[in-house]
Amino acid sequence: MLLMRAPRTLVSFLGALFFALFSTSCCHAQAALLMEEPYGFFGTVNPTGHTAIYFAHICAETPTKLRRCEPGEMGAVISRYGNIDHYDWLAIPLIPYLYSVEDDAVVPTRVDRATVNRLRNEYYEAHLTDLGEHVSRGSFWRGGWSQLIGAAYERRVYAFRFETTEAQDDALIELLNDKKNVSHFQLLFNNCSDFSRWVLNQYFPRTFRRGVFPDAGMTTPKQIAHKLETFAKKHPEMQLQIFEIPQIPGNRRSSRANKSISESLITTGYAIPITIINPYLAGCLLADYILRSHYRLVPKDTPKLSPDDLIALTLPAAPAENPVSASVQVHSAATADGKAVLPSAAIANSVLKEAAATHE
Repeated sequence: MLLMRAPRTLVSFLGALFFALFSTSCCHAQAALLMEEPYGFFGTVNPTGHTAIYFAHICAETPTKLRRCEPGEMGAVISRYGNIDHYDWLAIPLIPYLYSVEDDAVVPTRVDRATVNRLRNEYYEAHLTDLGEHVSRGSFWRGGWSQLIGAAYERRVYAFRFETTEAQDDALIELLNDKKNVSHFQLLFNNCSDFSRWVLNQYFPRTFRRGVFPDAGMTTPKQIAHKLETFAKKHPEMQLQIFEIPQIPGNRRSSRANKSISESLITTGYAIPITIINPYLAGCLLADYILRSHYRLVPKDTPKLSPDDLIALTLPAAPAENPVSASVQVHSAATADGKAVLPSAAIANSVLKEAAATHE
């Protein structure tokens, strides 16, 4: 009898533990995967783009130290970059990250290159000199601190917004603050999307993995966004919403759509040397393009966020107002008494139910 009761006791203990952990989180928190389109010459050669992750309740005390946001703050964008001294990740407040200014009321509706450079220089002098004297501005061939701010002057950004919990955000703050911030950037297998994949796995463990297909074992912005969208269909408690943050016109030509590796091969000259070196790999990537790369991540009627609309990223989701959310059947997970359950708590409850059913 004792052996028969042990599993039930364990399940009850775990249930109490989860309840204690999640009942302390009285409100939702928000995050968003930012899929940023490629631009310029490098965007032509490598049309995969960039990813970062925005957190509405995590703020940047400095670009290398995180803290909980104070009331009225709009959170920070965290990402991995190459060629910014020795740092593996950096955090920038949302408005400066997109527009190089601190107040959304002064974001220009149109810019030229001189204006963009001036805004970036002013923000750098006020907030980023602590990165060190060896951090360069960047050039045609190499990135630098200029890529940390004013992203919306260069490209269109898509925000895949999802629910988190305060406990999860606190755990990430502690993890990144304690973890040695030393560069691990490598373009093929440790890039910005690999960092986003690692962060997402802190919230949804063992969910976002690298595979041979798609993208020949590499992680790309389009791939990681597609996996997040697919995962959200299975877990509607994430309350996935998709928004477009338009590119501010004038500085450069419009950015181009994100492409997978197989799409890049078909639309650029990469196919020629790969076919010569390894025709089997080229054939597999062609098959991957034909069979798997024809999917639309973002519908044409995706809501657009102007600078003064970005508050939408910090608010609880309203799926009925977003056709993308409706298409993935997003809705709030609820308890028996009708109270909303936080995403991680809902997933934990389902795990406990499966465990209890197994031992009955």
